[in-house]
Amino acid sequence: MQKDTLQAELGYPAVYPPQYPPAAFQGAPGNTGYTAPQTAYTGPQAGYQRPQLTYPGPQSAYPEPQAGYPVPPGGYAGAGSGSFPVQIQPGGPTGTPWIPAPPPPVHCPPGLEYLTQIDQILVHQQIELLEVLTGFETNNKYEIKNSLGQRIYFAVEDTDCCTRNCCGPLRPFTLRILDNLGQEVMTLERPLRCGSCCFPCCLQEIEIQAPPGVPVGYVTQTWHPCLPKFTLQNEKREDVLKVGGPCVVCSCCSDVDFQIKSLDEESIVGKISKHWSGLVREAFTDADNFGIQFPLNLDVKMKAVMLGACFLIDFMFFERTGKQEEKSGVW
Repeated sequence: MQKDTLQAELGYPAVYPPQYPPAAFQGAPGNTGYTAPQTAYTGPQAGYQRPQLTYPGPQSAYPEPQAGYPVPPGGYAGAGSGSFPVQIQPGGPTGTPWIPAPPPPVHCPPGLEYLTQIDQILVHQQIELLEVLTGFETNNKYEIKNSLGQRIYFAVEDTDCCTRNCCGPLRPFTLRILDNLGQEVMTLERPLRCGSCCFPCCLQEIEIQAPPGVPVGYVTQTWHPCLPKFTLQNEKREDVLKVGGPCVVCSCCSDVDFQIKSLDEESIVGKISKHWSGLVREAFTDADNFGIQFPLNLDVKMKAVMLGACFLIDFMFFERTGKQEEKSGVW
């Protein structure tokens, strides 16, 4: 009787004895009794959201971008492999990597932002098979790279057939320099001038334009009876730097250096080097390799002018091949 009465007071059914004696139960302060467990499920609590049991399927369309998100360019095709257009290198082998375009700095002509991040340029002239076999002068083509071998620009000569084969290395030419998208970023214009060192008039000159039609500098030959000398000028034809070469311009088994100096010729700023390319290549082709070194913080326009000086030096002193010199009686 006492056991049944105690079970009734604690809320237990008569047939379900408690697991612990009442004296051992210690609840929270103020708890007067033990609440019996629920004998049946009464449903979810108030405010509980039932989880979704079925898959809604893929989204029909990509959601709209958030407010303030920049709109992608018109040529953007989305992410994923194969979605970006392949950049074809104009006129050169497709296996040569191109240097990525950096953001354009302030007061930099469009297309010259590549030159702001480098202090050395390599210029490699391509070998023309038709010219090697027949001696028929073709338009010169050059690859312009950085010290890591990444292509920066591609230069193509634009001269008619009669001018190339009649005037030879003295020919006037237009050299177009293209970027990795095939856009012309620089134009080099060389007029027809005298090639004799005995007359200090009508000396060699080349104009550098960036972008095409906008002059950024000039390279003019300075008369000297023995030494090859040049002056680098800005767009206002003001003298900025001097270039001087050796008395005998010969690249037999060694490099030929043209030093770039200050106006007073007291300090050396950089140099333009004609690299030795090997006996076979030097004897039977006019495909030359050059290196240009300059300070990293040099004005980007003057870097472009140095590039123009490299091409002028190539045409004046290294364009002749062994076959051409033999025909002219020099070899």
